[in-house]
Amino acid sequence: MSSYLKCFFLFEYFFCNVKYLFFVFSKGSVTSLLLKKLKKTKQNSTYHMSEQIQDVAATNFEFLEEFPTSLEQAQCVLHKHEFLICGSLERRACYSFHTLKNEFKFVCEYPSNVELRGHCVVKLVDNNKDSNEITLLSFGGSKYVTRHTLTMKYVSVWSNDSNNANDNESNKLNNYNQWTLLTDSHNNPVHIGSGDDDYQGVRVVIGGSNKNLLFITYSFDNISVFDLNTLQFIKHDRLPTKNEICYHCFVSKTENVQEMTKTNEEKKKNKNQMWFTFQFHQISVCDDIAPFRNYACVCINDIILFFGGYCYRDGSFSNLVYKYSIQENTWMTFQSTLPNPMEGCTATLSEENTDIYIIGGQNNTIMELPIYLKTKVRLWDVSQLVIICYFNTIYFITN
Repeated sequence: MSSYLKCFFLFEYFFCNVKYLFFVFSKGSVTSLLLKKLKKTKQNSTYHMSEQIQDVAATNFEFLEEFPTSLEQAQCVLHKHEFLICGSLERRACYSFHTLKNEFKFVCEYPSNVELRGHCVVKLVDNNKDSNEITLLSFGGSKYVTRHTLTMKYVSVWSNDSNNANDNESNKLNNYNQWTLLTDSHNNPVHIGSGDDDYQGVRVVIGGSNKNLLFITYSFDNISVFDLNTLQFIKHDRLPTKNEICYHCFVSKTENVQEMTKTNEEKKKNKNQMWFTFQFHQISVCDDIAPFRNYACVCINDIILFFGGYCYRDGSFSNLVYKYSIQENTWMTFQSTLPNPMEGCTATLSEENTDIYIIGGQNNTIMELPIYLKTKVRLWDVSQLVIICYFNTIYFITN
């Protein structure tokens, strides 16, 4: 059976009425980027903004252990019951947060010559889910911000709570838990991004039939495909917009969601080269969230949740939570809000997909926040509720 990558990302289009959502599909060796235009009419608004404002409890968010330092634009990767926080805006320190212990541990720092401003960190796919080792890839920069392309072989800092000196020394000798240069088979450094590429606020999704392709979306209106096997770029294109994209939403669409359009396939030119065809289809974005960026977002089954954000129209910060249903193409604003207006925070799902963790950010007083919030998925996605019918009465079980 062919494998699929189904991705979705939201770009902010400021000072114009047309907003865009993008989906990326990949079937085997073929990829199409979809953008479908919808017209807004008085009779039947294609924005599909739900008139229903869902009322959920004011105690939706639980404050967890305060973070060791304030942070904004943090990059967070899930590894079993750990969240690896790999640097943030102008801060090179990396930490692990253990969700069961509710504790932090320091992991390492980026090299002193690395400047972090809107960088990206992804976990490379490993078919051995039982392995205690994972590989991280970090890259970013622009012609104004020092570029970096680094990898880390990470082993859990929680595997030996006694902090045995021999184990720590062994990790150092094997370059575990340290950022090192990405190199090819001849030990030559490999660079992701060069020239005028502006990776501040870059967003990335891993896909392809073998999960070896990086789909990179970045300012001004670019999408590139980087092959992790050959360590080369194999495709570049421009997105159909006159407005800049950065700090946007770009997430994988789950496989059980119905495809919204057919994939356009092209044959391989030869055994070693793949051809990618990008197609664009515009779909709806509600007016309220359109001018925002730097929000936290997370995809759960058929829905995408958006938390907070920064409005470029008036400089305001948001405390609102939005939900977009991919299958129904509808938007909803929740009555329950974040504890504070914030932007630059990061949202990550727990391993069991039952909890959402929101990390750091900046509030409307321009103060970076050392906070760690937790909220239940079932509070925002009613499909997570267990429904029991008994004598014509419906009970929602929310354990």
